[in-house]
Amino acid sequence: MSTHIGAAAGEIAPTVLMPGDPLRARWIAETFLDDARCYSEVRGMFGFTGSWRGHPVSVQGSGMGQPSLSIYANELLKDYDVSTVIRVGSCGALAEKVAIRDVVLASGACTDSSMNRIRFEGLDYAPVADFGLLRSAAEVAEGLDLEHAVHVGLIFSSDSFYSPRPELTSRMADYGVLAVEMEAAALYTLAAQYGARALCVCTVSDHILTGEETTSQEREQTFGSMIEIALGAALGG
Repeated sequence: MSTHIGAAAGEIAPTVLMPGDPLRARWIAETFLDDARCYSEVRGMFGFTGSWRGHPVSVQGSGMGQPSLSIYANELLKDYDVSTVIRVGSCGALAEKVAIRDVVLASGACTDSSMNRIRFEGLDYAPVADFGLLRSAAEVAEGLDLEHAVHVGLIFSSDSFYSPRPELTSRMADYGVLAVEMEAAALYTLAAQYGARALCVCTVSDHILTGEETTSQEREQTFGSMIEIALGAALGG
């Protein structure tokens, strides 16, 4: 058993969806998986394993921010032989062409975090998605009759939800960054370290430019399109 997940060997599937919100993890398991069972309630960070179209799949909450995600991703990849992790979370739109409830497939993750600066002794490592997963996710999205648009491009993984320097975040938009969230850069880095596949699929929950936003209940229970895309990309549509 790992320190923070505490699941027994064999309880976690090779493919894991990772939302930040543990309540969203429960909603995903109850809504999309067959025979879902809870394998962890440690610190209230729920984990479930079930099946989707006959394929085993797990859902594990990560909490908010790169330090929290890194704890769970490290344990999944190191202690449970997980080979594919797809973050399914929310993000804030930075670009005018991206609207509320649109889906963003993150090809790479910029960041203001010092985690990789420390890891690579000052060098700028570029955390990117697994291309096979990214391509599959784009193809799955094209085949779905979605109400909202799907975008592929860069996101910004910020260490601060309430940034003291919002002008720096908006500058990212000038260089083509589509949205801001708080976890993908760490996930992509850890997947590279362990030789695993990773992708970040996010639904736009709020818009930094217009001030539009969704409710907490909507963020927890109504972002189903990104789950369909993630499952199809990882396990075949």
